[in-house]
Amino acid sequence: MRRKSRYISETFRRKDDARAWALDAERQIDRGEAPKASRTAKLRTFGDLIDLHIEDMKEVGRAPGRSKDATLAMLKRELGGRNMAELDRDRIIRFGRARAEQGAGPVTLGIDIGTIKLVLSHAAAVHGVAVPVEPVDLARIALKRLGLVGKGNERDRRPTDNDLAKLIAHFDGNPRQVIPMGRIIKFAVATAMRQEEICRVTWSDLNTRTKMLTIRDRKDPREKKGKPSDFNLAQRLSKDCRCTAGGISCSDLNRCGA
Repeated sequence: MRRKSRYISETFRRKDDARAWALDAERQIDRGEAPKASRTAKLRTFGDLIDLHIEDMKEVGRAPGRSKDATLAMLKRELGGRNMAELDRDRIIRFGRARAEQGAGPVTLGIDIGTIKLVLSHAAAVHGVAVPVEPVDLARIALKRLGLVGKGNERDRRPTDNDLAKLIAHFDGNPRQVIPMGRIIKFAVATAMRQEEICRVTWSDLNTRTKMLTIRDRKDPREKKGKPSDFNLAQRLSKDCRCTAGGISCSDLNRCGA
């Protein structure tokens, strides 16, 4: 299709779909707007934008991690059915108030608002979708003034040996406890490994001769994507953390977390 020195093309299976898209594209050019591709022309709700963002990130090998995936799922559940035009400053502020009433702290709510902006700006920058991002910034300012968005409290102490002993005794004393949380706690304290790193470990990652443990996809503070690294595992630790549910510590990541 050519119109006012602009050229754009799309392929459709049905002739009626092609005509409808061409007519809509001509109207957009006449209004001085960039015509939308057929893929983005079908986007109507915020949930559509979330799906688009996830699909794009997977295509480039940067699929959302566990935490971000959970945030996106929550946003789709709470706001996914809303038309893109409905996500104005007032609607986002009401969402923030509701999240705070549900127990979300200032840091968590800040992440939620940041993810909303991420999804909208991704659609605008990558696909040219006409969605306003400024209302998110205004809503963040308002929520910050209300004390609902802010920095987290700084940790002022580490758990003592007595604290850890109480936690381990609590889990070990529960006859219905299936996951060996006591061993996981000891393993975490001794190795300083994250929950996902611990629960991803299997016996095949351990070299029993050298006592070297390979941590797959270990988080790098400077990179989004983790990288494998070797860990010198003490012999007493490998014996204490016997294989449970297919791994040295635990294979059910979701049930291990709080």
